[in-house]
Amino acid sequence: MIDLIKNMFITPKAGTREVLSRHDVHIACCALLLEMASIDGEFSEVEKEHIITILKNEYSISDEEAQSLIQTAGEEIKCSIDYWHFTNIINQNCSEEEKIRITETIWKVIYADGKMDGHEDYLVHNLAKCLRLSHKQLIDAKLKAKASM
Repeated sequence: MIDLIKNMFITPKAGTREVLSRHDVHIACCALLLEMASIDGEFSEVEKEHIITILKNEYSISDEEAQSLIQTAGEEIKCSIDYWHFTNIINQNCSEEEKIRITETIWKVIYADGKMDGHEDYLVHNLAKCLRLSHKQLIDAKLKAKASM
């Protein structure tokens, strides 16, 4: 936990930027998951637990680290004016396959409460465009996410 906080506030030494970039990507992905979970006007405990599970599984982190990541991402969301900042970090640091995997996790958050509303549909399509994914890749990610739930 202390290392996570240090990484956020200490200037990196030469050669350590990759670690911070990975952390930045985790924050950006978490921010997108949080935005998706709350876009319908509700951020249920089920959705929060689902995001924690996703973070733990995707990044091999503890409950405490997942909670810290959620808190940090939440603070980043408050300081941002749009999603471009987050999708730009992802675009600069992730392969197409990684971006598809991120989109799968977004779909999992959408379906965590058992339904998808129009706001969620609109946002996931916009995020896919920002992540430079095709409609086919978006739908394939949706089908894979639904099949795994």
